[in-house]
Amino acid sequence: MLPRRNAPDQRNLILAVLLSAMLIIAWQALVEAPKRRELAQWNVLHEQKKQEQAAAERARVNTPEENAVPMTREQQLAQSPRVPIASPKLSGSIALRGLRLDDLVLAKYRETIDPKSPPVTLLAPQGQPDAYFAQIGWLPQGAETARLPNDQTLWQADGKTLTPQAPLTLHWDNGAGVRFFITVALDGNYMFTITQRVENQSGAPVSVVPYGYINRAYEDPGSHAYILHEGPIGVLDSSLKEVVYKDLRDKGSQAFDQTQGWLGITDKYWLVALVPGEPFRARFDYYQKNGQDRYQVDYTGTPLTIAPGQHADSHLHFFSGAKELDALDHYAKGDAQAGIPPIPLFDRAVDFGVFYFLTKPLALFLNFLYKMVGNFGVAILLLTVCIKLLMFPLANKGYHAAAQMRALQPQMQYLRDLHQNDRVKMQQALMELYKREKVNPAAGCLPIFVQIPVFFSLYKVLYVTIEMRHAPFFGWIRDLSAADPSNIFNLFGLIPWQPPIWLHLGLLPIVMGVTMLVQMKQQPAPTDPVQAKMMKLMPYFFTLMLARMPAGLVLYWTCSNLLSIVQQLAITRRYEALKADAQESGASAKAGSRSA
Repeated sequence: MLPRRNAPDQRNLILAVLLSAMLIIAWQALVEAPKRRELAQWNVLHEQKKQEQAAAERARVNTPEENAVPMTREQQLAQSPRVPIASPKLSGSIALRGLRLDDLVLAKYRETIDPKSPPVTLLAPQGQPDAYFAQIGWLPQGAETARLPNDQTLWQADGKTLTPQAPLTLHWDNGAGVRFFITVALDGNYMFTITQRVENQSGAPVSVVPYGYINRAYEDPGSHAYILHEGPIGVLDSSLKEVVYKDLRDKGSQAFDQTQGWLGITDKYWLVALVPGEPFRARFDYYQKNGQDRYQVDYTGTPLTIAPGQHADSHLHFFSGAKELDALDHYAKGDAQAGIPPIPLFDRAVDFGVFYFLTKPLALFLNFLYKMVGNFGVAILLLTVCIKLLMFPLANKGYHAAAQMRALQPQMQYLRDLHQNDRVKMQQALMELYKREKVNPAAGCLPIFVQIPVFFSLYKVLYVTIEMRHAPFFGWIRDLSAADPSNIFNLFGLIPWQPPIWLHLGLLPIVMGVTMLVQMKQQPAPTDPVQAKMMKLMPYFFTLMLARMPAGLVLYWTCSNLLSIVQQLAITRRYEALKADAQESGASAKAGSRSA
C-alpha cells in the first residue's frame, strides 16, 4: 500500500505545478512569441531586401563593355554630346547620354608645385584607367513597366553652359506620356543642387525609386591606411562610417537601411559625395570589371507613385571638389539662400583623427593667422608663439624645476660618489635631497612632453588639410606639407646626384637638431646612466625622424625649441641671481650675529 501524502507535500506539489505552468506561459509570451514575430518580420524584410538588391544591381554601372582599343580621355569624352560646366573653381562637362557627371577639373589646384603643371582632374569618364563618375536616375518600383531613362538615354538640355548664374534643365520623354526632368544648379564652390521631377501624363500611375551612385576604378596602394582614411565614407543617421578599400574587397558590400545623411568617396584632399534630400537606403560596394577594381557608393531614395496628371520631385545635393575647411563648415551649417540644408558632420570628410577636438581648432586658427599675414610659414611661427604663451605657466614651472636641478648638480654628484657602490642608498639620498630642496626631478621634462599632443595635431593639420598643400614659405621651402627638399648628402644640390629616398636629411631638420641639442644641454643630466645616454641621443633621433616629415612641422619644432632655449636661459639666470642674493643675505646675517 502506497503511503499517503500529507497536506504540506500536496500543497508544495500543486505550487510546483502552477509555478512550472506559469514559467512555461511566461517563456512562451516573453521569449518564444517575440522570436516568432521577429522571424516573420525577418522574412518580410528578407523579401524586401531581395527586391532592393535587385534594384541596386540595376543601379550598378550597366554601360556596354569598353572598346577593345584604348581611347584617350578626349576621345572618350567625345562619345557623348555634352553641356559644359564653367565656374571660378570648376570646369568640365555633363554627358547628355546617360546623364553622367564624368568630366570635372579643379581649376584652382595644380598637380605639382609648378604653377604651369596641369590642373587636378577629379572626375573621368568610363573606359579610362582612372574612371570616376556619378550618375542619377530612377528605378522601377515593384512591377512597374513604364519605360525609364537608362545609361543610353540621350537627354535634351535647355541651356548651353552650366554656371553659378545659369542653372541647367535636362528633359526626356519616354513616348508614353511620362516626362522626366533634371534641374542642375551650381554654387560658387563645389556643390551641385539637383532636382529630379517625373510628370505623368499617361493613363496609369507610375511608381519609381530615385537613385544615385558614385563609381570609381581605383587601384588601392594602401599607403595611407594608418595615417588617414581614403575610400567610401558617409554620415548615416549622425554616425560617421568609414570603410577601407581593403575591407570592402575582403568582406563585400555593406548596406545601410532607411537612413539620412550623406555618402561618398574621399581622398586625402578631394571628396565626391551624394547628399539625398529624402530618407534613403545606402550601400558601399566592390566588384571587378574588365580587370579593374571598381568601388561604388549608391543609394535608393523614397519610392514615388505619381498619379495620372500629377508630378513628383526628389532632391539631391552633389559635392565634388576640394575639402576646403571653410566650404565644408559652410555646408555643415547649411545655406538657406542656396537651398542647401545643414549637412551633418560634413567637416569629418577631413580626417582630423582622434585629436579632432584639438586638431580642428588648430587648423581653423592657423587659417585665421594665414589670412592676416598671407604666408603659412609665418602663420606657423605666429602659432608657435601663441602656443608658447598659452602654455607659459606650465612650461615656466618645468623650466624653474630644471634650473633648480641644475643648481643641485654639485650636491647630486657628491651623493653619487658617496654611494657609488650602493644604488639603493644613492637613490634614497637623492630623494631626500629633492624633498629637502622641494624639487620635482620629473618637472623639467614638462616643456618637451607637453608639446606632444600639439605636435601630432599639427602633423595632422599639415598632412591632411588642403590649405597646406603646396603652401610655400621662403627660400628653398616651396611646400610646407612636404619634406624639406634640400639634402646634405649631395651638399644641398652642389653635387649633381639625387640620393635615394631613405638617404635624405635637409637643412631645416639639421637646424632643428642643433636647437634640440642646445635645449637638452640646458637640462640637468639624469641620475641613471642609461637615461643620460638616451637623452644625449634624442636630438639625433628626432633629427632623423623629422627628416621625412612636413617642413611646416619641422619649422614649428625649430621655432618652439628656440623660444624654449630663450625662456630657459632667462629663468636660469633669474634663479641663480635670486639664489646668489639669498646666499649674500644669509652671509650678511651670519656676520651681523657674530659681531653682535
